[in-house]
Amino acid sequence: MFDYGNEKYPFMEFPKGVEVTLYDQNGKKNFIKSDYAITFKGTQIIDLQGNVKMTSDGGQFLETEQLYYDQKNEWFFTEKKFKFTDPLKGNTSGQGLDFSKDFNRINFQKVYAEINEAE
Repeated sequence: MFDYGNEKYPFMEFPKGVEVTLYDQNGKKNFIKSDYAITFKGTQIIDLQGNVKMTSDGGQFLETEQLYYDQKNEWFFTEKKFKFTDPLKGNTSGQGLDFSKDFNRINFQKVYAEINEAE
């Protein structure tokens, strides 16, 4: 980790990547791994880059090349291509999405999907 806290726009850089565990209010976990990350202190935005993989306690799985996390609003977003897998709802791929930390609210942009039929 490199800390550039004395710069005009302070940030911390993680050139070897990060592994992050996020907890929700019920103790459920999301795991995130990326090859590189940078966090901007003034904005509370984390920029995760390179082989970004996110897994939730509920079994949802996201893969993309870049993912931003807004720590203040607990919101993720990307404009890059992604693949999202939900064990109950199927697979969705596309370009661009944003979602809440707990995956309860997901907004897809350009997508194509395989959806499991409801029983």
